[in-house]
Amino acid sequence: MPDDAAAARAAAEEESAFSHPPVDPDVTAAYGDHPDQVIDLYAPRAGTPSAPLVVVLHGGAWRARYDRRHITPFADYLARRGFAVANVEYRRGGTPTEQARPTQPTGPAQPAEPAPPAGRWPDTFDDVAAALDALPALVREALPQADPRRTVLTGHSAGGHLALWAAARHVLPAGAPWRADRPAALRGVVALAPIADFEAAEKLGVCGNAALQLLGGPDHFAERRPYADPVLLLPTGIATTLVQGRDDQVVPQAVAESYADAAARAGETAGLTLLADVGHFPLIDPAADACAVVAEEIAQLAW
Repeated sequence: MPDDAAAARAAAEEESAFSHPPVDPDVTAAYGDHPDQVIDLYAPRAGTPSAPLVVVLHGGAWRARYDRRHITPFADYLARRGFAVANVEYRRGGTPTEQARPTQPTGPAQPAEPAPPAGRWPDTFDDVAAALDALPALVREALPQADPRRTVLTGHSAGGHLALWAAARHVLPAGAPWRADRPAALRGVVALAPIADFEAAEKLGVCGNAALQLLGGPDHFAERRPYADPVLLLPTGIATTLVQGRDDQVVPQAVAESYADAAARAGETAGLTLLADVGHFPLIDPAADACAVVAEEIAQLAW
């Protein structure tokens, strides 16, 4: 368990990340009929006529109480650094009114009160696949400053999982409904403290065993993992970088390291940038130095 000083720092980091007011997009485009099937689009603030496109998938343990609004300051931060940004919403588990946003549990112990369910099977995956498939046409129409040929996919925490998964759809098992017939047209993926290995995450009790819930519970975990767990979808052939705080108490460093090790065993190099004295939330906090590191990692792939 974390000591008092580490827990206090983690709480302060979370408070800072959530202290920024939401930033409204320039336009919102729908990719389906459900209210959560929408993408917020941000034009590059510098007025660049042709800018790389960064696709953002928010985190929050795939639970409904965390929606895309909490990551809009990060989306705006990227837009102010010259990127066109697409902030994707998707269906999640539970309802937005189930519990106020708590500090997410860590370690093998379960939370004192049951958390609302994490994710929906198969809806969460249906939505991410549909959003990525619809995005090029939506961007051409609604965000002409974006250059889809220079697309980087990023995501934080549970969104980091979804980013890795979306980039690996071409290696999903045959018959998977989300399988793509060719690799996604991406410059790369920058996954931020991703839940990148479900087995490792479950051993650590990450986010109240959210990965187990996402797949429908223990009766379905082994059966569905090959269709959902990025660590089992390697190699992808797509440039991938993981950015991870060494002091992350929500998704510990060991989860990212497990994915990077699996990539190496599969003959692929996944970059792993470890940030000292950084926890879970500074990676998406525009006030934190770690956020500038994230933007630079994206830029190295995009430009």
